[in-house]
Amino acid sequence: MESVLVKLPATTLEALNRIARQEDVSVGQIIRNALNRDFRRREKAKKPVRADERLVAPLRALLADDFAYAESWTDLQNRLAGKGYSLREAGGGLCLHRQNGEQICKGSELGYGYASLMRKFQRPFPGHRHKWLSDRMLGTGT
Repeated sequence: MESVLVKLPATTLEALNRIARQEDVSVGQIIRNALNRDFRRREKAKKPVRADERLVAPLRALLADDFAYAESWTDLQNRLAGKGYSLREAGGGLCLHRQNGEQICKGSELGYGYASLMRKFQRPFPGHRHKWLSDRMLGTGT
């Protein structure tokens, strides 16, 4: 094992010494156990799923006019379908999918989050299960 010098506030060191006496172990063991718990927690933590920017950037350019000029959810879906894509509900937002059903990325990764699209079209995405989002964003009871 290697040694490491760690500077701690006096109150933290007092607490470590108290715990070490209660558990009849060294302060070093308390610190090693805490670090091991933290390492395990980090390994188990859900990693954010982000689309590859090399894929998203060209899509953003390809679909920018469709998102910008669509006048309704139906209009947007028709424009996207013409290019082989569609939007689908995903949790509290929307994801872009290919016609074969493969999920590509979140709408927000393209620069068009669900909330901003909802405000633009003044209604929630058709069939979206999270009604509270539209209530909050649009002030509706739909």
